[in-house]
Amino acid sequence: MTKDVIDAINDRRSIREFTADDVPEATITRLLEAACRAPSAGNRQPWFFYLVRAQKVKSALARAAYDQRFLEEAPWVIVVCAEPDRSAERYGKRGRDLYCIQDTAAAVQNILLAADGFGLGTCWVGAFDEVRAAQVLEIDPEVRRPVAMIPVGIPASRPSPRARRPVSEVSTVIR
Repeated sequence: MTKDVIDAINDRRSIREFTADDVPEATITRLLEAACRAPSAGNRQPWFFYLVRAQKVKSALARAAYDQRFLEEAPWVIVVCAEPDRSAERYGKRGRDLYCIQDTAAAVQNILLAADGFGLGTCWVGAFDEVRAAQVLEIDPEVRRPVAMIPVGIPASRPSPRARRPVSEVSTVIR
């Protein structure tokens, strides 16, 4: 990777248009390696990743995501799942309901930043019907809960930066 992490944070955009160019599986593996380096409560690592190439499955996932058709255009869709039992073994209900989601979200962010470092486009898709997504993947959502879908590909275009709230508006120093 050639980018500094701060550059990747500042440059990353949600990409919803992809070229027809493929992304090597070895690069996707590198993204997953970055995901697996995410912090997790008690080092439980409650994540599992489905790497979807099959057009039929990507189309079904797009339908489960309220017809977000750009999921079909990317050469890869990574479906990030939480394994609630893995966190619950140590932390009970809070692990099942919260920690596994926080940990999985950290893994998603690592994927997004690593992909940007490789010059790839991604979008964090959280708007989808979990039950339908689980059915598409033929998994039990109680065992592996779909948390995010991430299309990965070469960006066809790069949107301009969107406005962000200033730090002074979203923070308070307590002395």
